[in-house]
Amino acid sequence: MPASERIPARSVTVSDTDLLTRGELAVQGRIREASNAVLLCRVTHEGREASCVYKPVAGERPLWDFPDGNLARREVAAYEVSEALGWNLVPPTVLRDGPYGEGMCQLWIDQPEEPSEGGELLALVEGEEPGDGWKAVGLAEVGEGRTALLVHADDVRLRRLAVLDAVINNGDRKGGHLLVDAEGRLFGIDHGVTFNTEDKLRTLLWGWAGEPLTAEMTEALKALTSALGAGEPLALRLAELITEAELDAVRARVDGLLASGKHREPSGEWPAIPWPPV
Repeated sequence: MPASERIPARSVTVSDTDLLTRGELAVQGRIREASNAVLLCRVTHEGREASCVYKPVAGERPLWDFPDGNLARREVAAYEVSEALGWNLVPPTVLRDGPYGEGMCQLWIDQPEEPSEGGELLALVEGEEPGDGWKAVGLAEVGEGRTALLVHADDVRLRRLAVLDAVINNGDRKGGHLLVDAEGRLFGIDHGVTFNTEDKLRTLLWGWAGEPLTAEMTEALKALTSALGAGEPLALRLAELITEAELDAVRARVDGLLASGKHREPSGEWPAIPWPPV
Protein backbone atom coordinates (compact mmCIF):
# COMPACT_ATOMS: atom_id res chain seq x y z
CA MET A 1 0.00 0.00 0.00
CA PRO A 2 1.47 3.43 -0.89
CA ALA A 3 2.60 5.50 2.07
CA SER A 4 0.11 8.24 1.20
CA GLU A 5 -2.76 5.78 1.65
CA ARG A 6 -1.59 4.83 5.14
CA ILE A 7 -1.26 8.37 6.47
CA PRO A 8 -4.34 10.49 7.17
CA ALA A 9 -4.33 14.20 6.44
CA ARG A 10 -3.85 16.38 9.49
CA SER A 11 -3.23 20.02 10.31
CA VAL A 12 0.11 21.37 11.44
CA THR A 13 0.01 22.95 14.93
CA VAL A 14 2.58 24.77 17.05
CA SER A 15 2.74 21.83 19.46
CA ASP A 16 3.99 19.46 16.77
CA THR A 17 7.64 20.11 17.61
CA ASP A 18 6.97 18.99 21.18
CA LEU A 19 5.30 15.81 19.92
CA LEU A 20 8.19 15.13 17.54
CA THR A 21 10.77 15.71 20.27
CA ARG A 22 9.18 13.80 23.14
CA GLY A 23 7.07 11.18 21.39
CA GLU A 24 7.89 7.51 20.92
CA LEU A 25 8.93 6.64 17.38
CA ALA A 26 7.67 3.46 15.73
CA VAL A 27 9.13 2.69 12.30
CA GLN A 28 6.50 1.74 9.71
CA GLY A 29 8.65 1.41 6.62
CA ARG A 30 11.36 2.90 4.45
CA ILE A 31 10.94 5.42 1.64
CA ARG A 32 13.21 3.73 -0.88
CA GLU A 33 13.22 6.47 -3.51
CA ALA A 34 15.49 8.58 -1.26
CA SER A 35 19.27 8.52 -1.67
CA ASN A 36 19.80 8.38 2.11
CA ALA A 37 17.97 6.36 4.74
CA VAL A 38 14.48 7.86 5.16
CA LEU A 39 12.11 6.05 7.50
CA LEU A 40 8.38 6.54 7.73
CA CYS A 41 7.38 6.54 11.40
CA ARG A 42 4.49 7.00 13.75
CA VAL A 43 5.16 9.24 16.75
CA THR A 44 2.95 9.10 19.86
CA HIS A 45 2.94 11.02 23.14
CA GLU A 46 0.28 11.50 25.83
CA GLY A 47 -2.64 10.58 23.60
CA ARG A 48 -1.41 12.48 20.54
CA GLU A 49 0.02 10.89 17.43
CA ALA A 50 1.21 11.85 13.98
CA SER A 51 3.12 10.48 11.04
CA CYS A 52 6.64 11.69 10.50
CA VAL A 53 9.87 11.13 8.60
CA TYR A 54 12.99 10.06 10.50
CA LYS A 55 16.39 10.40 8.82
CA PRO A 56 19.12 8.90 11.01
CA VAL A 57 22.61 10.34 10.69
CA ALA A 58 23.89 6.77 10.46
CA GLY A 59 22.03 6.39 7.16
CA GLU A 60 23.56 9.44 5.46
CA ARG A 61 25.91 8.98 2.52
CA PRO A 62 29.03 11.17 2.73
CA LEU A 63 29.15 14.13 0.33
CA TRP A 64 32.45 15.46 -0.96
CA ASP A 65 31.39 19.09 -0.74
CA PHE A 66 29.76 19.04 2.71
CA PRO A 67 32.62 18.12 5.05
CA ASP A 68 31.28 19.86 8.16
CA GLY A 69 28.44 18.71 10.40
CA ASN A 70 25.78 16.39 9.02
CA LEU A 71 22.70 16.58 6.84
CA ALA A 72 20.20 16.06 9.68
CA ARG A 73 21.41 19.14 11.53
CA ARG A 74 21.16 21.22 8.35
CA GLU A 75 17.55 20.15 7.91
CA VAL A 76 16.75 21.35 11.42
CA ALA A 77 18.63 24.61 10.83
CA ALA A 78 16.54 25.22 7.69
CA TYR A 79 13.38 24.84 9.77
CA GLU A 80 14.68 27.29 12.39
CA VAL A 81 15.45 29.94 9.75
CA SER A 82 12.06 29.43 8.08
CA GLU A 83 10.34 29.99 11.41
CA ALA A 84 12.40 33.10 12.07
CA LEU A 85 11.32 34.56 8.73
CA GLY A 86 7.70 33.97 9.80
CA TRP A 87 6.72 32.06 6.68
CA ASN A 88 6.43 28.50 8.09
CA LEU A 89 7.66 27.00 4.82
CA VAL A 90 9.41 23.98 6.34
CA PRO A 91 7.42 21.32 8.20
CA PRO A 92 8.11 21.13 11.95
CA THR A 93 11.56 19.52 12.23
CA VAL A 94 13.61 18.48 15.26
CA LEU A 95 16.87 16.72 16.07
CA ARG A 96 16.41 13.76 18.36
CA ASP A 97 17.48 10.26 19.22
CA GLY A 98 15.61 7.45 17.50
CA PRO A 99 15.66 3.70 16.85
CA TYR A 100 18.86 4.08 14.78
CA GLY A 101 20.53 6.87 16.70
CA GLU A 102 20.46 10.64 16.33
CA GLY A 103 18.57 11.95 13.35
CA MET A 104 16.20 14.48 11.90
CA CYS A 105 12.49 13.97 12.63
CA GLN A 106 10.02 15.93 10.49
CA LEU A 107 6.24 16.03 10.43
CA TRP A 108 4.76 14.18 7.46
CA ILE A 109 2.81 16.44 5.08
CA ASP A 110 -0.08 14.63 3.46
CA GLN A 111 -1.01 15.83 -0.02
CA PRO A 112 -4.34 15.49 -1.84
CA GLU A 113 -4.22 13.03 -4.73
CA GLU A 114 -5.08 15.76 -7.22
CA PRO A 115 -4.02 19.42 -6.90
CA SER A 116 -6.83 21.94 -6.61
CA GLU A 117 -7.83 23.80 -9.75
CA GLY A 118 -5.19 26.39 -10.52
CA GLY A 119 -2.90 24.84 -7.94
CA GLU A 120 -0.14 23.62 -10.27
CA LEU A 121 3.31 24.89 -9.35
CA LEU A 122 5.44 23.71 -12.30
CA ALA A 123 4.69 23.15 -15.97
CA LEU A 124 6.21 22.72 -19.42
CA VAL A 125 4.70 24.98 -22.08
CA GLU A 126 5.17 25.55 -25.79
CA GLY A 127 6.63 28.80 -27.05
CA GLU A 128 9.10 31.26 -25.57
CA GLU A 129 6.85 33.19 -23.18
CA PRO A 130 5.53 31.83 -19.86
CA GLY A 131 2.01 33.28 -20.07
CA ASP A 132 -0.05 35.02 -17.40
CA GLY A 133 0.48 33.73 -13.89
CA TRP A 134 3.76 31.97 -14.70
CA LYS A 135 7.48 32.74 -14.51
CA ALA A 136 10.04 31.29 -16.92
CA VAL A 137 12.90 29.13 -15.67
CA GLY A 138 14.45 28.01 -18.96
CA LEU A 139 14.22 25.60 -21.87
CA ALA A 140 14.08 21.88 -21.16
CA GLU A 141 14.60 18.93 -23.50
CA VAL A 142 11.44 16.86 -23.81
CA GLY A 143 12.68 14.19 -26.24
CA GLU A 144 13.06 13.69 -29.98
CA GLY A 145 15.05 16.91 -30.30
CA ARG A 146 12.18 18.99 -28.93
CA THR A 147 12.30 21.57 -26.18
CA ALA A 148 9.67 23.22 -24.03
CA LEU A 149 9.74 26.16 -21.64
CA LEU A 150 9.94 25.16 -18.00
CA VAL A 151 7.85 27.53 -15.88
CA HIS A 152 6.75 27.88 -12.29
CA ALA A 153 3.72 29.63 -10.85
CA ASP A 154 3.98 33.34 -10.06
CA ASP A 155 2.92 32.48 -6.52
CA VAL A 156 3.85 34.39 -3.36
CA ARG A 157 4.39 31.11 -1.53
CA LEU A 158 7.04 30.05 -4.05
CA ARG A 159 8.52 33.54 -4.03
CA ARG A 160 9.03 33.39 -0.29
CA LEU A 161 10.59 29.96 -0.71
CA ALA A 162 13.01 31.38 -3.28
CA VAL A 163 14.15 33.91 -0.68
CA LEU A 164 14.50 31.24 2.01
CA ASP A 165 16.58 29.12 -0.37
CA ALA A 166 18.87 32.08 -1.08
CA VAL A 167 19.38 32.59 2.66
CA ILE A 168 20.14 28.95 3.47
CA ASN A 169 22.07 28.39 0.21
CA ASN A 170 19.93 25.45 -0.88
CA GLY A 171 21.82 23.25 -3.31
CA ASP A 172 18.87 21.08 -4.33
CA ARG A 173 15.46 22.76 -4.73
CA LYS A 174 13.73 20.24 -6.99
CA GLY A 175 10.10 20.11 -8.01
CA GLY A 176 9.59 16.98 -5.93
CA HIS A 177 10.59 18.93 -2.84
CA LEU A 178 7.50 21.13 -3.07
CA LEU A 179 4.48 19.88 -1.14
CA VAL A 180 1.02 21.43 -0.85
CA ASP A 181 -1.27 20.08 1.85
CA ALA A 182 -5.04 19.72 1.75
CA GLU A 183 -5.44 23.26 3.13
CA GLY A 184 -3.32 24.79 0.36
CA ARG A 185 -0.23 25.45 2.44
CA LEU A 186 3.10 25.11 0.66
CA PHE A 187 6.04 23.33 2.28
CA GLY A 188 9.59 22.74 1.11
CA ILE A 189 11.37 19.56 2.21
CA ASP A 190 14.80 17.90 1.89
CA HIS A 191 17.17 20.58 3.15
CA GLY A 192 20.23 18.45 3.83
CA VAL A 193 22.46 20.17 1.28
CA THR A 194 22.21 23.68 2.67
CA PHE A 195 24.33 26.23 4.57
CA ASN A 196 27.56 25.60 2.69
CA THR A 197 30.01 28.49 2.91
CA GLU A 198 30.48 28.33 -0.88
CA ASP A 199 27.72 29.43 -3.26
CA LYS A 200 25.75 26.23 -4.00
CA LEU A 201 22.31 27.65 -4.85
CA ARG A 202 20.54 25.32 -7.29
CA THR A 203 16.82 25.70 -7.74
CA LEU A 204 13.88 25.66 -10.12
CA LEU A 205 12.63 28.94 -8.65
CA TRP A 206 14.64 31.39 -10.77
CA GLY A 207 11.59 33.17 -12.20
CA TRP A 208 12.12 36.27 -10.03
CA ALA A 209 15.91 36.43 -10.52
CA GLY A 210 17.04 40.05 -10.47
CA GLU A 211 13.60 41.40 -9.64
CA PRO A 212 13.12 43.70 -6.61
CA LEU A 213 12.24 42.05 -3.33
CA THR A 214 8.78 42.88 -2.02
CA ALA A 215 8.39 45.11 1.04
CA GLU A 216 7.21 42.09 3.03
CA MET A 217 10.37 40.16 2.16
CA THR A 218 12.60 43.09 3.00
CA GLU A 219 11.00 43.43 6.43
CA ALA A 220 11.30 39.69 7.05
CA LEU A 221 14.99 39.77 6.14
CA LYS A 222 15.59 42.77 8.42
CA ALA A 223 13.97 40.87 11.29
CA LEU A 224 16.13 37.87 10.45
CA THR A 225 19.25 40.05 10.63
CA SER A 226 18.34 41.00 14.19
CA ALA A 227 17.59 37.38 15.10
CA LEU A 228 21.02 36.34 13.80
CA GLY A 229 22.80 38.81 16.09
CA ALA A 230 25.39 37.46 18.51
CA GLY A 231 23.74 36.03 21.62
CA GLU A 232 20.23 35.99 20.13
CA PRO A 233 18.25 32.72 20.56
CA LEU A 234 18.27 31.91 16.83
CA ALA A 235 22.01 32.52 16.53
CA LEU A 236 22.67 30.33 19.57
CA ARG A 237 20.45 27.57 18.18
CA LEU A 238 22.08 27.65 14.73
CA ALA A 239 25.52 27.52 16.37
CA GLU A 240 24.50 24.08 17.71
CA LEU A 241 23.60 22.87 14.22
CA ILE A 242 26.09 24.36 11.76
CA THR A 243 29.66 25.63 11.96
CA GLU A 244 30.67 29.15 12.94
CA ALA A 245 31.84 29.82 9.38
CA GLU A 246 28.51 28.64 8.01
CA LEU A 247 26.60 30.86 10.43
CA ASP A 248 28.69 33.86 9.35
CA ALA A 249 27.89 32.96 5.74
CA VAL A 250 24.16 33.03 6.52
CA ARG A 251 24.54 36.54 7.92
CA ALA A 252 26.50 37.60 4.82
CA ARG A 253 23.83 36.22 2.46
CA VAL A 254 21.07 38.07 4.30
CA ASP A 255 23.12 41.28 4.21
CA GLY A 256 23.70 40.76 0.49
CA LEU A 257 20.02 40.37 -0.26
CA LEU A 258 19.18 43.52 1.68
CA ALA A 259 22.00 45.50 0.07
CA SER A 260 20.93 44.55 -3.47
CA GLY A 261 17.20 44.70 -2.74
CA LYS A 262 16.75 42.00 -5.36
CA HIS A 263 16.21 38.28 -5.73
CA ARG A 264 19.34 36.24 -6.26
CA GLU A 265 20.58 35.52 -9.77
CA PRO A 266 22.62 32.48 -10.85
CA SER A 267 26.31 32.96 -10.12
CA GLY A 268 27.49 31.30 -13.33
CA GLU A 269 30.08 29.38 -11.31
CA TRP A 270 27.79 26.52 -10.27
CA PRO A 271 24.98 24.67 -12.12
CA ALA A 272 21.86 26.75 -11.53
CA ILE A 273 19.33 23.94 -12.01
CA PRO A 274 19.37 20.74 -9.91
CA TRP A 275 19.53 17.37 -11.64
CA PRO A 276 17.20 15.68 -12.00
CA PRO A 277 14.94 18.75 -11.77
CA VAL A 278 12.03 16.78 -10.30
